[in-house]
Amino acid sequence: MRFKAFHPILMALLLLVGLDSVAQARPLNIVAFGDSLMAGYELAPEDAFPAQLEKLVNENGYDVKITNASVSGDTTANGLSRLDWSIPDGTDGVILELGANDALRGLSPDETRKNLTAIIERLKERGIPVLLAGMRAPPNLGDAYAAEFDAIFPDLEEKYDLAFYPLMIEAYVLDPKLKISDGLHPNAQGVAAMAKSFLPVMEKFLSNISGS
Repeated sequence: MRFKAFHPILMALLLLVGLDSVAQARPLNIVAFGDSLMAGYELAPEDAFPAQLEKLVNENGYDVKITNASVSGDTTANGLSRLDWSIPDGTDGVILELGANDALRGLSPDETRKNLTAIIERLKERGIPVLLAGMRAPPNLGDAYAAEFDAIFPDLEEKYDLAFYPLMIEAYVLDPKLKISDGLHPNAQGVAAMAKSFLPVMEKFLSNISGS
């Protein structure tokens, strides 16, 4: 029995389907790009936010690898300076969480806005989607500073049509039992609360990336 040769167009379609299946088989590569809130200050690596969030999203049916490229103490300027080598080729999305240290140091909100804008635009140029995690200024800096700083994150969300989580510290900040001894950073249970609260935004972000 003789088999007829496949039509060249049919062969090309089969090849494309096969390549697409291979692409979908690999995990989505997400980079957590932030400061101590995501780096896991004074925590074991498995208790840090990226690890706990990765476990949570994968338990909810995704296939995701979240790399922790966060550095405790980083300002937005620090993040901008290390952006290109911290976000490798093949990255499918970035969780951007920077700005808390700018506010703690009382740095100019104009500079914070400028640096975050540059980070977002550079990632967009590379075709990498961004999930922006917001922050608010501490109350001791005054109403004028807070108004200018707090507006940065929703403004950037609207300008660049970003996935957005309004306040990174919201899930733990008012509960002393969820903090380490410095009263600022989350303990492992605080990070778990953060990851759980963050999950719906993260799932929507992942769905948009994967097209599902």
